[in-house]
Amino acid sequence: MTEEQNSEQQTHRPYRSGFVNIVGNPNVGKSTLLNYLVGERLSIITSKAQTTRHRILGIVNTPDLQIVYSDTPGVLKPGYKLQERMRAFSEQALKDADILLYVTDTVEQATKNSDFLSLVAKMECPVLVAINKVDLTDQKHLEDLVATWHTLLPKAEIIPISATNKFNLAPLKRRIEELLPVSPPYFEKDALTDRPARFFVSEIIREKILLYYTKEVPYAVEVVVEEFHEERNRINIRAIILVERESQKGIIIGHKGIAIKNLGIAARRPLEQFFRKHIRLELIVRVEKDWRHNEKNLTNFGYSLE
Repeated sequence: MTEEQNSEQQTHRPYRSGFVNIVGNPNVGKSTLLNYLVGERLSIITSKAQTTRHRILGIVNTPDLQIVYSDTPGVLKPGYKLQERMRAFSEQALKDADILLYVTDTVEQATKNSDFLSLVAKMECPVLVAINKVDLTDQKHLEDLVATWHTLLPKAEIIPISATNKFNLAPLKRRIEELLPVSPPYFEKDALTDRPARFFVSEIIREKILLYYTKEVPYAVEVVVEEFHEERNRINIRAIILVERESQKGIIIGHKGIAIKNLGIAARRPLEQFFRKHIRLELIVRVEKDWRHNEKNLTNFGYSLE
């Protein structure tokens, strides 16, 4: 085939577009995988469960396709209103997927959250099961896992990967592209995500809270960006850190304000990398009693399916 014929064939290739929704239990590497597939750091990553609270879209555009990846919170049995909303995001991802990417790993029990897994088994769209963290196991255990997942999800394709080591991710990406339906794009060709800049500010600050504070405190925190003023070379940001109790406020601030000062320093660098501008960051801590249990607060903070 000549170069001209090859170019003509590519020109007439049907345009493909679709939603690839990433679901799975907590701490299996969904966010790490999303960031690789999109090529940008959109989802925050820590070793703690419930790091991802929202459904986050990451959009990949090429001349002949658009892939809308969707990261979701880890599937869990809800213990309070916030977790109910998080679980709803995961279940919603089953309803509007063109391709479902179910992420598990070599550590967790395959039948964990079997009720959610039974919903996945009923999916009519293509389902890919990515067994992550293959670098943490041996060949025999991996073969047993593959056999188990073939039994649990007979219609699914099983692909062992290591998101951290980027093992087998290119074949996974190619398979996703092959399975995309023929469709016009859903978003503008230069779109990267459906989330505004303020969302990523709050997520980066929350990531540092998850990393630097212990026990229940990070899970009782919500970050609200009150001011985002962009200048030519600088962005002025004022963010409110909401906690549920006065004792948590004291922990966030720390003795003589040392803890919150260090938090601001830790958050500023990734914010500057993300926005490629100097960041002036002001952090304020306020108490919003039992906000995780309050339906109105949750909706105001963006935990809504609409």
